[in-house]
Amino acid sequence: MQDQKPDPPRQKPLPAAGLARILAASGYSLGGARRLWQEPACRQEICAAAAVMVLFALKGAGASAFVAFVILLLMVLATEALNTALEEVVDHLAPEWSTFAKHAKDLGSFAVMCQIIAAGVFAGYVLLV
Repeated sequence: MQDQKPDPPRQKPLPAAGLARILAASGYSLGGARRLWQEPACRQEICAAAAVMVLFALKGAGASAFVAFVILLLMVLATEALNTALEEVVDHLAPEWSTFAKHAKDLGSFAVMCQIIAAGVFAGYVLLV
C-alpha cells in the first residue's frame, strides 16, 4: 500500500436526492474503481481473468460459462475492494504493528483467496470438462 497522508478534515457534503443521488453514487463508485486499480492485486486478477477468458474462447465454452465467470470475477473484485478498504481503515487506526491489525488484514486476505479459489475451480471445471 502507498504511504499517503490523510486528507485534511473538511465538512461532509449534504446528501443529494433523486437523479443527483444516483449520479453522485456513480461518481463514488468510479472513484472506488480508480482506487482499486492502484492495487497490484486488482490488476493481476483482471489479467488472470482475461487469460482465462481467452482459454474459454479457445475451448469453445458457451455463453453461460462466460457469464458465470464474469459474475465470479466481479465477486473477486468486490471482495478485493472490501479488503483494500479494510486495510486502509486498519492502517489508519493502527499505524504500528498490532495483533488486531494483523488478524483483520489476514481475514480480509482470506476472503479474497476464497473468491479466487471459487473462480479458479469454476474455470478449471469449464476447461477440463
